[in-house]
Amino acid sequence: MWKRIYALFVARNTEFIRDRSSLGWNLVLPVLMIFVFSYAFTNENPEKFKVGVIGDTQASEASTMFTATRFIKFVEFENTVDSLGKVERHQVDLLFDANSYRYWINQTSPNGYIVEKLLIAAFANAPQRLIKNLVEGDEVRYLDWVMPGIIAMNIMWSALFGIGYVIVRYRKFGVLKRLRATPVSAMEFLTAHIMSRLWLVVAENTLIYVGMDYFVNFRMLGSYLDLLIVFMLGCICLICCGLVIAARISSEEVANGLLNLLSWPMMFLSGIWFSLEGAHPWMQKFALVLPLTHVTAAAREIMIDGAGLMQVADHLVILGITSMVLLVIGAWIFRWE
Repeated sequence: MWKRIYALFVARNTEFIRDRSSLGWNLVLPVLMIFVFSYAFTNENPEKFKVGVIGDTQASEASTMFTATRFIKFVEFENTVDSLGKVERHQVDLLFDANSYRYWINQTSPNGYIVEKLLIAAFANAPQRLIKNLVEGDEVRYLDWVMPGIIAMNIMWSALFGIGYVIVRYRKFGVLKRLRATPVSAMEFLTAHIMSRLWLVVAENTLIYVGMDYFVNFRMLGSYLDLLIVFMLGCICLICCGLVIAARISSEEVANGLLNLLSWPMMFLSGIWFSLEGAHPWMQKFALVLPLTHVTAAAREIMIDGAGLMQVADHLVILGITSMVLLVIGAWIFRWE
């Protein structure tokens, strides 16, 4: 069995490497995107602020006046435990508790300093007295924040189209029909393609990361091994998504449409380009269904916060279960012709 899997594995690798246009596109696209975002978002507009609020902001006149301030986006949080980290990382300029009139600010945040002045001005004539709390934390560049998502997105495109589109093309041109006459089983064929795509995607994205880190110096507080495990498990999950789509389809046009239907929502709703804080609740819940959300979130926690595998275990469990379910479904509904 393993000899047949290895033969298919080598054949698929050779086919991909010889396709220089696909190989070049997978290497060049994320590099271009990282350079664009490193320059486009170096200086943010200082007139845009984000304030986290806890409790009923309509309970006092001063709180209502403050939340009516223009050019400030107010994001509701349930408690301080989940939101103080965002103040530390400069993702939120200030955190205000409308029930206890306490507020938290990062003393190294220029935006936080300005928002604090606006908050103090709103309570200047109010009977309530504000209680100031300082937090510490380094500012995270937008490039550092977006980079895990870019790598995850590149993995998604390579995994989905590298598996889904290729298998459909094999079926269309009769390659699968010929393989059916051999002793190769559907599970062996799918396993070989998963292994081939997995190492190719991980290898090319590792090369991209190392090369770009030399020039940009990404923030990396966690373990490189943990990060590799996250990306590998995410890659397997996304490959299995492509397998399910390509299991029975014989039209390249239909496969292309379905793969785009799956990939584009993940690209915009998985938190790659912007945080979903403040988004509609249904959008946040829908994002949790997408595998790319968990890959991006786990990678960010490792790179930016220095988290270990235990801290991102919830994301890994979801990716692992999803992979197994999709692989079983893909093998079950797979057809050679």
